[in-house]
Amino acid sequence: MKMSMEEYLDTHGYLTYRTAGRSMLPLLHQSRDLVTVKKKGQERCKVGDVVLYKRLPNAYVLHRVIEVLPDSYVILGDNCISKECGILDTDILGVMTECVRNGKQVRVSQPWYRGYTFVWLHTISVRTLVKRAWCWLRHKGA
Repeated sequence: MKMSMEEYLDTHGYLTYRTAGRSMLPLLHQSRDLVTVKKKGQERCKVGDVVLYKRLPNAYVLHRVIEVLPDSYVILGDNCISKECGILDTDILGVMTECVRNGKQVRVSQPWYRGYTFVWLHTISVRTLVKRAWCWLRHKGA
């Protein structure tokens, strides 16, 4: 019998899997990169954490926390323009501790990764504006 991500995290405390989708580009590439997620404890997540959460009964999403509110989180994929609000601690299954990009292990504590996260968090508004404009121009040209 196949285990869900929740069951696996509950049993083992961590989960390593190959990414699906393009919402975390350029950090993570679909079907190429691996992520390791540690089961979330009682502590609150921090801005910049990449979290695995359950969106629907069987839909799991790996996106970045961009804002911590008293009772919830605002989350956004690195390649997305629509923020997800109202994500609760109970929705979050785990927090990414490392990834393997192009065969190279990257821990979230490494300076390269911390620098990437800093830049990514501080350019959200500009990136979102540029991406919306690009989408609008592509739609107008079609």
